[in-house]
Amino acid sequence: MIRFIFQRLGFYGLAGLVAVTANFFIPRLMPGDPASVMFARFKGKLDPEALEAMKQAFGLSEAPLWQQYFEYWGALLQGDLGQSLVYFPMPVSSIMLEGLLWTTFLAGTSLVISFVGGTALGAWLAWRREGKLDTILPPLFSLIGAFPYFWMAMLFLSVFGFSLGWFPTRHAYASGVEPGFSLPFITSAITHAFLPALTMVIASIGGWMLSMRNVTVSTLGSEFVYYAHIRGLSDKQVWWRYAVRNALIPNVTGFGMALGFVLSGALLTEMVFGYPGQGYLLIQAVNGQDFPLMQGIFLSITFAVLFANFCVDILSLWLDPRMVSSD
Repeated sequence: MIRFIFQRLGFYGLAGLVAVTANFFIPRLMPGDPASVMFARFKGKLDPEALEAMKQAFGLSEAPLWQQYFEYWGALLQGDLGQSLVYFPMPVSSIMLEGLLWTTFLAGTSLVISFVGGTALGAWLAWRREGKLDTILPPLFSLIGAFPYFWMAMLFLSVFGFSLGWFPTRHAYASGVEPGFSLPFITSAITHAFLPALTMVIASIGGWMLSMRNVTVSTLGSEFVYYAHIRGLSDKQVWWRYAVRNALIPNVTGFGMALGFVLSGALLTEMVFGYPGQGYLLIQAVNGQDFPLMQGIFLSITFAVLFANFCVDILSLWLDPRMVSSD
């Protein structure tokens, strides 16, 4: 088991090294640089000497590439991701931290609710297959899942936000509320997040439910489940200890991948609702050619996916210890 964990750590450590290296070289292989982009925006209103000052502010130098690479690693280990162009002179790390908190609150909560609810519902439908709920819910959620989730977001925003006025239509909290651990702020944050979160849960819960149901039904027909019945175990013991536990592995793996991509945010949902998460920041960075902010967001997404996959490997090992022997 220890050997398996260290093998996974080595693999993800190497993947992280490749990701950081690519994140360093790709912008430097592109024409231009962040300072030149910002200088061009002023359309000749700045002196040429200002370009050199901007390059120093953005940490650009004429040093050899290998020296810049090690300097980049040094700044990265200190949490220095550079300065943003769109939000200049704010550092990228401060901007990302604020967006990360809102994305984790919105997308993370929605993902956990949809995964837990969909997985539990799928396991129950497999246990009570061919019942009334089993004949209604799978085709219903398949139909709902066929609609683009941003279309559902616009529909919910139009009906519950603009027409009925039940929920706010933009931002993460009311403009007159002071952020902090106070009841008015918490209530406002939950109210603003409810509608986009509801959209994401409805759009994704069907996938978790159908996946868990189908795998559980398949597992219930396996030989080891039949052998467990012969041993005299009760139906509930067979269902939970043998069927559900083995059927959880594919869903847990998918959850790990989805958890890693939580940091990227729900791009279109955040755009529709004007929610200031990571996805919204990424759109602003792309539109404003903010290379430092794009680099920081892509790097955070990469490391989040790697960490989530490592946690899933450990959890899958607990669910199915045979992974050690098969590895």
